[in-house]
Amino acid sequence: MILYTVMPMEQVWEGALHTFPPVREISIKGVLMQVEPLEEGRARIVRLLDCSLDRYLDPALSPGAIISLT
Repeated sequence: MILYTVMPMEQVWEGALHTFPPVREISIKGVLMQVEPLEEGRARIVRLLDCSLDRYLDPALSPGAIISLT
């Protein structure tokens, strides 16, 4: 692909090589989820992968919530 532009290449490719934090898949109380590990045995929920539909309404399991891994 050829890109003809007057913009500098740094600006064109800005954000293209963005690295995402490492995530793990864990299961807690029958809920499979992706979490971003934090310090001291805690993790931030990224998304729910497999659970019953009523668990999506639980505010303790919402994306961004901090949970304990122990």
